Amino acid sequence: MRYETPDPLHQTLLPGIIAAEDGLARLDERASRHAVADGFRERGQFFDAAAALWVAGELVHVEDLVLHDSHMDTRAPSHELTIAHAVLRVRRRLELAEPGWALTSPGLNALRGEPGAALANENYCGAPNAHTGPDETPELADDGNPLASEFAELDAALSRSQRLLDFHVGSLQEADPAMSKERPAAEPSGQLGLLFDEEWDEAARLDAWRGVLVAADQLPACLGAAVLYDAWERVEPLRRQHWLGSLLVGAYLRSRGKVASHVLAFNSGLKTIRHERRRSKDRLTRLSAFLEAMAVTADLGLKELDRLSLARTQMEMRIKDRRSNSNLPGLIDLVLSRPIVSTAMIARHLSVTQRGALNLVRELGVREITGRGRYRGWGVI
Repeated sequence: MRYETPDPLHQTLLPGIIAAEDGLARLDERASRHAVADGFRERGQFFDAAAALWVAGELVHVEDLVLHDSHMDTRAPSHELTIAHAVLRVRRRLELAEPGWALTSPGLNALRGEPGAALANENYCGAPNAHTGPDETPELADDGNPLASEFAELDAALSRSQRLLDFHVGSLQEADPAMSKERPAAEPSGQLGLLFDEEWDEAARLDAWRGVLVAADQLPACLGAAVLYDAWERVEPLRRQHWLGSLLVGAYLRSRGKVASHVLAFNSGLKTIRHERRRSKDRLTRLSAFLEAMAVTADLGLKELDRLSLARTQMEMRIKDRRSNSNLPGLIDLVLSRPIVSTAMIARHLSVTQRGALNLVRELGVREITGRGRYRGWGVI
């Protein structure tokens, strides 16, 4: 589909463009050289992942996401929590990648899991030897994977089961020729047609969305990012990872140098915009809403930097006369880099006992935010 770019000098868009450009410039300047910049970036990853599910209509608690990321779940993770953790992993990958990598065709394919499937299978299962028989376990190269032989045995067992099923189906069709006429072999696409649109071409849709990049580069950075996100919402390139579009907004602003210090937590501001404006039929209304979301994100980021800076100053005053080998400075860095910390997280990060972790928290004076006796958590609010 063709997406027409708006006029950047439209009277409706000018105030939003100015506010977003100014707010993001201030945020990038402070985040690039602030004393708590590392903690600000890491905390923003969790808040944006939870906000991405909020925008999609699902509720994920930040503390559950933090514990799940640390492999310390208090209960079995829900489907929504698993998606939120996938968003968190993608954000971290964007943070480590080159600024413009996510907008390229290889980058988009990697983020949606298209390439490397065969390579990942080889890394886990090993490459089959050409001299092995159909029922034999393939000989694997010594690639250092301790589970390679187990995965190879599973592959061999699945292969034998599939051949056995094919043999029985063929025998039934030979015994009853009418069966093959009345019930032809079902194709995978026919089975999936009940759930997915068979004519949905993700590669073509992604190419159509990437075609908007050329026009977006001719616009101001914030308006170009808003146009790209609006085009993502209209084109809908991906069936499963629709949340990826909001993350690409931060990647695009980083590639343009507007927010070069980190990947913007766009969802944190987008969730404050009313659904009627985000999904309006009028394109100018949607673009104005997206620009306002960027301005709100910048304002929230500046407040978060002030909050973390004040908390760091207060905690450093408490450890002013402590010995040089104290674990309290490490606890300060941990508290500032996570929305919430537990005794198990502190104990593992600082290599102390859980009783020692409780003593460190008491000495540092971190606020307890869960309000319960078990699975307690502390953090900076």
